[in-house]
Amino acid sequence: MRALVCHKITDDFSGTEVRDVPMPEPGPGEVRVRVKAASVNFPDLLLTQGKYQLKLEPPFTPGMDFSGIIDKLGPGVTGPLREGTDVAGGVRAGAFAEFICVPVEGLQKKPPAMSFASAASYSAAYLTAYVALVRRANLQAGETLLVHGASGGVGLAAVDVGKLLGATVIATGGSDEKLDMVVAHGADYAINVNQGFREKVKTLTHGRGADVIFDPVGGDVFDESVRCIAFDGRLLVIGFTSGRIATVSTNMPLIKGFSVVGVRAGEYGRQFPEKGRENVNTIWKWARDGKVNPRVHAEVPLEQAMDAFAMLWDRKVVGKVVVTP
Repeated sequence: MRALVCHKITDDFSGTEVRDVPMPEPGPGEVRVRVKAASVNFPDLLLTQGKYQLKLEPPFTPGMDFSGIIDKLGPGVTGPLREGTDVAGGVRAGAFAEFICVPVEGLQKKPPAMSFASAASYSAAYLTAYVALVRRANLQAGETLLVHGASGGVGLAAVDVGKLLGATVIATGGSDEKLDMVVAHGADYAINVNQGFREKVKTLTHGRGADVIFDPVGGDVFDESVRCIAFDGRLLVIGFTSGRIATVSTNMPLIKGFSVVGVRAGEYGRQFPEKGRENVNTIWKWARDGKVNPRVHAEVPLEQAMDAFAMLWDRKVVGKVVVTP
């Protein structure tokens, strides 16, 4: 079968290419899925650069979120998920391939109303948004949520979840055109960060500041966020797509009474398995009920997977770009 293989860690993705690899066989409790779609997440790029907190030794196949059709059952697999069932799921790596073997308990039936591409765009982004906004920030209806990097897959999911929870959502980004799409997706307000955002957030919140700030960007964006967060606010550290890990003087949280909160959705589920299952069940119930709306920016074939990497790296994506083996 064909798969995207990182055979060497490099900064420019030159060590990653599509290759022929052996067909996997499902072990006990596993099923083999014929992958129909797999979305690109920023951690996929970082994995191939050796810059993600999870370190994998080459050769390995990146890819976290996928959807497809169960092709073969491993020993001992019982239950409703049988051969021919449309499913979706998430793994730490391995989804950019024609087939993948995964534990059956990690799969969900694909909601009939969702395309394979939409289902593959869902799990990691919306689980991150849910853990961040519900578990870590306890976002309440009527509060103001400031979402940085709002046009990205995780940012757009945070906009979606924030509106579902009843918050007023202010979205930021660096492109007016992309921000227009984010507003069309549901954000109440949009601010281009190239002109700064502190004073505009203060104006929109009548001087109070944002109650919750969702920050996958870091760097200068984090620094300015400290200046426009409300008392008792929660500043969520999601990632560092800007490339700079910011720091904060501890007198600022003291004086302004806000919290800096780290978010690792997968690790949260591993540390608290029961809550982790509740998280997954909740977001997939939302999907089945049609309450959320993942946006697919583009679909590209597996052989052009590195083009999908480049689209994400160059900030050309609004929502998710999907690889279709």
